[in-house]
Amino acid sequence: MNRRTFIRATLAAVALAALPRSLYAGREAGTIEKLVKTDDEWRKILTPMQFDVLRNEATEPAFSSPLNKEYSKGVYQCAGCELPLFDSSTKFDSGTGWPSFYAPIAGHVETKRDFKLIWPRTEYHCARCGGHQGHVFDDGPAPTGQRWCNNGVALHFIPA
Repeated sequence: MNRRTFIRATLAAVALAALPRSLYAGREAGTIEKLVKTDDEWRKILTPMQFDVLRNEATEPAFSSPLNKEYSKGVYQCAGCELPLFDSSTKFDSGTGWPSFYAPIAGHVETKRDFKLIWPRTEYHCARCGGHQGHVFDDGPAPTGQRWCNNGVALHFIPA
C-alpha cells in the first residue's frame, strides 16, 4: 500500500466513523429470506404508481396517500411482499405529507446512502423484496429522534 492509498483509506474510515450510525447502518444480514421477481412479475401485482415507487425509487406526491391520516391500531406492511414494516404505535404526524414513523420493525428494513439530491440522505427498502419505501431523517420525535418518511403507496395498512 502506498502512502496516498493509506491516507485515502484512513480519511474514509474517519469520515464514516464520524457519521451517526443511523445514517449508514442496515439490518443484520440473513434474518429475512429475499424475494426476487422480474419486472414483468412485479408489474402483474403492483399498480403503475406502486411499481414506480417500489421498483424505481420514485416518490409519490405529498399529501396524496390516505395512509397519511390513518391512526387506527394495526400494522403497515410492504405493498410488494406484505412484510410488516411498521407498527401503528410508532406512527406520528410529521406535517410532511407522507406517513411517518419513529421506528421500523427491527430487521425488516435495509438502508443505503442516496445522493440523488446532491446532499446525502438515507434511503430505506423492504428487507424481503427490496422495495423502496422512503427516507429516514434525524428530526423525528422521542424516543428515537428519527423520522421514517414513507411513501403511502408502498404500504398496506392491516387493522388490528
